[in-house]
Amino acid sequence: MASIVVISLVLILDLLAFVLAIGAERRRSMAYVNVDDAGRAYCVYSTDASTWYGVGALSLLLAGQALAMGASRCFCCGRALSPGRWRAFSGVCFVICWLTFVIAELCLLAGSVRNAYHTKYSGYFINGPPHCHMLRKGVFAAGAAFTFLTALFTELHYIFYAKARSAAAATPPIIHGGGIGMTRI
Repeated sequence: MASIVVISLVLILDLLAFVLAIGAERRRSMAYVNVDDAGRAYCVYSTDASTWYGVGALSLLLAGQALAMGASRCFCCGRALSPGRWRAFSGVCFVICWLTFVIAELCLLAGSVRNAYHTKYSGYFINGPPHCHMLRKGVFAAGAAFTFLTALFTELHYIFYAKARSAAAATPPIIHGGGIGMTRI
């Protein structure tokens, strides 16, 4: 049977990561051009909170994945699972959860790094107003979507893994009267 504690902790960590990723999308840095006392144009950026929201979401998602993989022994360590549909479902969910996890982590990391990059006096070297670099809309939203999919497939992987593990621990029934009889020599 799956551990309710592990399921709930992983779900809480992944949901917090999802909420932080949505918050990071809503609080992206915006920029506008301002002129200093010397008459040079420069970029002024709004809050930098989405960078830290993205880093927080990345860290919580990593902690949830580590907890789930530690509890399921990363699907490859530990005693063998019984062959059957639960092991097959667990294997498919394992591959999908790792794929969505890597994509979510890359989106959150790239969004956090790109959002933290600010140009200041690029107009100092070229003619015209400076080009203020900003994060493209939707990077953190993609990270949030893949965070949700990671949470879903990680939970399914752990539940199917627990079912396959309990099926492997059960002793097979002894069939009386069937099978191959052994004789004394």
